[in-house]
Amino acid sequence: MRQPSLYEYFDSKMALYDAMFADGNRQLIERLNAVTFSPDPRAALKQWLTAFATVGGEEVPRYQLLFQRPIPDFTPSPESYALAEKVLGDAYTLMRAAGVTEQADMDCIVAMTAGITDAQISNDPGGDRWLRHLNRLVDLLVDDAIARGATNEH
Repeated sequence: MRQPSLYEYFDSKMALYDAMFADGNRQLIERLNAVTFSPDPRAALKQWLTAFATVGGEEVPRYQLLFQRPIPDFTPSPESYALAEKVLGDAYTLMRAAGVTEQADMDCIVAMTAGITDAQISNDPGGDRWLRHLNRLVDLLVDDAIARGATNEH
């Protein structure tokens, strides 16, 4: 498609990026919804995070658009961003089911997953050097969050 033809469908480059952001999140949601999760909450959380990181490595430009914001001055519309919030909300639901209830602990799991995904994409594309550590790190963070929660209850 030639550039002038794009403007028949989109008002601007930013509108095109917004449509790509929304579509990328829809595709991510579809892929994550296709996973059959374990009934065990911690195992399900690990499966979800692994699927998320794997999808990121398979579609690097989409991952960059959704999570690294490489386009200067691009901000998703509220409608498009709502899809990103759904992805994060699904992760939070699984974290709570696994016993992680504090927002700061959830933030650590999100940051750790992003770091693992970025390291995998950057240093071992197509491999599993970094992804193979995800389950161990989830266990460490979840165990820590649960232990601190139990300590605070007494």
